[in-house]
Amino acid sequence: MELPPNAISEPIPDVIDTNEFTPRLISLLSNRLVWRESRILRARFGLGTNDWRVLSVLAIRPGVTASEISDFVAMNKAIISKSVGVLTDRRLIVQVEDTGRSRQLFLTPEGAEMHDAMLPISLRGQEIILGDLTAEEGTQPNELLRRLLARAPELQAEGSVQEGEIAEDA
Repeated sequence: MELPPNAISEPIPDVIDTNEFTPRLISLLSNRLVWRESRILRARFGLGTNDWRVLSVLAIRPGVTASEISDFVAMNKAIISKSVGVLTDRRLIVQVEDTGRSRQLFLTPEGAEMHDAMLPISLRGQEIILGDLTAEEGTQPNELLRRLLARAPELQAEGSVQEGEIAEDA
């Protein structure tokens, strides 16, 4: 195979150590959990992980809005809106108009049953990833992740920096 003349064919010297780069490791674990869960949920219930997340939030916080769900699970509002449509069409949730406020969402009895049927699949994912840990070690990942998530506002703040400000700092 002949490479284009400007193609770099060897790794460059200053790169991320992929075995030690925390964001990559978190992403890999998250992606594998979501892939497993989504595959099972689609096969058994015809719903995906995003739909499960909406059902789960409504089980915890009845009456929240789609925007509040989006904030709670840190997902794009358009994705939440699509799941709300799917779940409404399947009569698993209902929307209530409230003057001066976005539509509140609630599980239906069928939605509560669906939540209860889907819950073990999510819990099993946690069992799998924590399975080799002792009882004491099993509490540590969540403690560490909560500490890391406490720093998330800094990530969002840096994400809103203007491009010109980044160039000046470089």
